[in-house]
Amino acid sequence: MSELRITATDDRVEVILDKPETRNAISRAMVAELHAVCADLEADPRILIIAGSPEVFASGADIAELRDRTAADALEGINSRAFERIAKLPMPVIAAIDGWCLGGGAELAYAADIRIAGEGLKIGNPETGLGIIAAAGATWRLPAIVGSALAAELLLTGRTMDAVEALAAGLVSKVVPSTDLLAAAHEIADRIARNDPLATRLTKAVLAAPRSAHPAIDDQTQALLFESPEKHRRMTAFLEGKKKP
Repeated sequence: MSELRITATDDRVEVILDKPETRNAISRAMVAELHAVCADLEADPRILIIAGSPEVFASGADIAELRDRTAADALEGINSRAFERIAKLPMPVIAAIDGWCLGGGAELAYAADIRIAGEGLKIGNPETGLGIIAAAGATWRLPAIVGSALAAELLLTGRTMDAVEALAAGLVSKVVPSTDLLAAAHEIADRIARNDPLATRLTKAVLAAPRSAHPAIDDQTQALLFESPEKHRRMTAFLEGKKKP
């Protein structure tokens, strides 16, 4: 794992993008390593935290590679398939983003369930200035996150947002000092980890369901959980705790 630094525990995996010589540009090699992380988390579901450095989360796709890619490469969906796999992981994905978060780096962040930012965040999609589109999820994930009007402006102009604007737009849920960013991501993971893993996984699945699936999917999922021994155990512990003086 040469382009990622990975730390795994029983309930989470921390992945740090770590290719400073290219400002964490997302290369084929990094994509292959992200696929390997996904394979591990599909087999053994845990929370995923993805971060970069305070100066740069990811500067985008590797332009040296991108310049030589052909139509066949585009149809292969090199980045989009990896980011879709990350989005579909069973347990929540937290992106801790700071510094430059551009192009494919921004699209990687959009694939997360939860995004928090350091104060130095500068996020955007400059692809049209390079003669391409943001084709790894931005054209449909970003409108769902910030609304169609703002998404259109950002994608068509290529401008970046800072942390304050990203928070106001709902692109990130929290802004913290850059030195506290990774700790803040782990605090969120701690709260998730205290909850029932099955309820957490099913909540993520229901959140991802299309509007047409509701409310049936909510009722069906709740029916499954109502029969869960863990539901009974947790509710019993709650009631017994309330009875204590």
